[in-house]
Amino acid sequence: MQANIFLVDGDFRRRAAISHCLSASGVHVEPFEDTVELEAHWPREGLLLVHDDGHSVAHLLSLMGEAGHWLPVICFADAPSTQRIVAAVHEGAIDYLAWPFDASDLSASIEAASARANHIGSAKLREAMARSRVDRLTRREREVLAGVAEGLSNRLIGEKLAISPRTVEIHRANMLTKMGAHHTSEAIRIAIEAALVH
Repeated sequence: MQANIFLVDGDFRRRAAISHCLSASGVHVEPFEDTVELEAHWPREGLLLVHDDGHSVAHLLSLMGEAGHWLPVICFADAPSTQRIVAAVHEGAIDYLAWPFDASDLSASIEAASARANHIGSAKLREAMARSRVDRLTRREREVLAGVAEGLSNRLIGEKLAISPRTVEIHRANMLTKMGAHHTSEAIRIAIEAALVH
């Protein structure tokens, strides 16, 4: 079983119950009240067990993208809807549990997450890093990036967005600089990895 579990949950009682459950299984648990507290003590390795409060998963994925270091995330919530589970997995969670769960449920999930972590970790990290680069762009710069990814010229992008080709050129230069891309094909690759374009 994974050696270090970093538990993020704003509910003190539930955090204590989960910590006790894991400790009884011989797993080292470090509890955190929220992602801000976790960020101040960012782990080098381990697994994140995160209460899905609607924004923690996306915030953690963003943090991992900025840090360039991905850790597997297991989410949990009280009676989560299918839509919520799908959203969390799409954002980067490796598994999802319904609370309350017992030690065997958690152990099975941790084992599965540990096995899958190496397989999907690098892809999730690339996606998170790409998203953090795309997030630096203004709305207009994203529109120009989408046009570039479609293979449109500055003139055609300008016609589509009702701006001049020179303005497109300026947005394009700013976009490359903000993304840290040396050329257009690199910006397109980052956009694809960020799932901005397909």
